[in-house]
Amino acid sequence: MHLDLRDEVLTANVELSRRGLAKHTFGNASAIDRATGHVVIKPSGVPYHAMTASDMVITDLDGKIVEGTLRPSSDLATHIELYRAFRDIGGVVHTHSHFATAWAQSLHEIPCLGTTHADYFHGAVPLTETLTDEEIASQYERNTGLAIVRRFHDLNPMEIPAVLVASHASFVWGPTVSAAVETADILEEVARMAYHALTLDPGGEQISDALLDKHFLRKHGAKATYGQK
Repeated sequence: MHLDLRDEVLTANVELSRRGLAKHTFGNASAIDRATGHVVIKPSGVPYHAMTASDMVITDLDGKIVEGTLRPSSDLATHIELYRAFRDIGGVVHTHSHFATAWAQSLHEIPCLGTTHADYFHGAVPLTETLTDEEIASQYERNTGLAIVRRFHDLNPMEIPAVLVASHASFVWGPTVSAAVETADILEEVARMAYHALTLDPGGEQISDALLDKHFLRKHGAKATYGQK
């Protein structure tokens, strides 16, 4: 079942490790088949180098295992809430990459300071509210997903395809899981750039709206001019 999607999810997870975005087992990637509502996700705690496509776990959108003998990632419920809320996404990636996680742990969003950031995110990468003790004690992973969804009540998740979970780390998404891996890599790079820019100039200003729109829309807008037809 879903052999191609299993291969894609395996490749995405291995790529997170290869790029240094997920050390040890600090991360996971998943994809959804919208026709069936099935989610394919990394098994919990299995080292990236040891995984095979058959190890990927298939669940439904209630978190019930449809196929697989291993436990799914402990972050499954967060992925599911994102798939439920953001209907245009096809893949989700979670990592504890160094700089993005430092921003999350310091409880700061990543400001858009320059055009590299603006090429991929139409504004600051937002930060969720801190979970309450009750939310942590009951359905922690699901409540993490719900906190992300709440943070995007007035944001377009396809224009800002990333979020920092307070005191935790980042989640990103995309039309496919491979696209989400690219976004995770880009997020880490702009997080590092922003850290160093603000180290050099703590009072650094965010990019102007005009320059933000110019760079984002020329790449992602209806009349995009970046790349080939």
